[in-house]
Amino acid sequence: MTQESLRDRALAYHAAPPVGKIAVYPSKACATQADLSLAYTPGVAEPVREIAADPDKAYEYTAKGNLVAVITNGTAVLGLGKVGPLAGKPVMEGKAVLFKRFADIDAFDIEVEARDADHFIDIIAAIAPGFGGINLEDIAAPDCFAIESALQERLDIPVFHDDQHGTAVIVAAALENALALQQKQLSQCKVAIVGAGAAGLAIAHMLTHLGVGSCYLSDVHGVLREDRQDLSPWHRPFAKAPSHWTLREMIADADVLIGVSVRGAIPAELLASLAPMPVIFSLANPDPEIDPEIVRASRPDAILATGRSDFPNQVNNVLGFPFLFRGALDVLARTINREMMAAAVQALAALAREPVPVEVCAAYGLPPGSITFGREYIIPKPLDPRLREWVAAAVAAAARTSGVARR
Repeated sequence: MTQESLRDRALAYHAAPPVGKIAVYPSKACATQADLSLAYTPGVAEPVREIAADPDKAYEYTAKGNLVAVITNGTAVLGLGKVGPLAGKPVMEGKAVLFKRFADIDAFDIEVEARDADHFIDIIAAIAPGFGGINLEDIAAPDCFAIESALQERLDIPVFHDDQHGTAVIVAAALENALALQQKQLSQCKVAIVGAGAAGLAIAHMLTHLGVGSCYLSDVHGVLREDRQDLSPWHRPFAKAPSHWTLREMIADADVLIGVSVRGAIPAELLASLAPMPVIFSLANPDPEIDPEIVRASRPDAILATGRSDFPNQVNNVLGFPFLFRGALDVLARTINREMMAAAVQALAALAREPVPVEVCAAYGLPPGSITFGREYIIPKPLDPRLREWVAAAVAAAARTSGVARR
């Protein structure tokens, strides 16, 4: 498919009546006068009284418990940058579609024109009572860190920035399986992350939580080193590299190389310096940091993953966020914490090692038995129907054991 034909097909898809990708439909009968008297006045006063007396009754009498707000300020939309909240709306609608399709969660997309991070925080906090969870999306760093942290402090529902933690969960699950195939232990690995934005820092936090031996990051200004004076408080904990290091030293002898940056950010000539049997995740989308064919030619001993669907081992956030929220909503969790994310990592990694059902192979146009755990299948396929059962259940259990579940 040419780029032009893809553009035409995409625009026609979004413009077809009814325009956009989402709509709202009533979930209760509303066909008679008796229905109206229950749906609205006078009957609606009864749940109002119940909730006024006990706010948790909102989970019994309203859609709050299965409703997520997908919110952006349009400052980092896909790979397109700061296009504004209105231009980000197609992406937020798409996120709402994925919530419904994969986890049967209702979602409203909300695009906010905010003056600054504090204004944005106040707006979200003000509208939060009607929702069971908040999915932050496409918000530029470093504001995204402050926004998520402040809202988690102020609200008693899950607030989750998917560009950070969703990516980190999928990367960690895929990496666990890749390292097992390469016969390496995470605790003994050197990890090099090219890109220190929202995703890069979240991956570093996740891998540190899971016991990585040593982890180094770089951004557009170079390696995060001890002597750099331009780093934010969120970057500072990972400024562990010696003062003389460049990208070459950071990548040299690395067991794991992860790109969450832009095309060209990983020079091909540095691949030779990686440790034997490396794991390479080149996740910029649609154009990876380094061409996968170059990786295959120069490092045939590597296990490779990308963010693209036309290569094996796609690191796709749809494997994570619908089921993290599903598990959290099922137990009315107050947050999505590290324990819940780690449970999702383990569930995803374990599911990839299970035999793949015939219907999953068929969904990808492949014969039965053609998808098996190995170098080109280290993470489940997005259309695997078992994801909800495995991942959401693990997340819900972790919410209970970590003490953040109401139910």
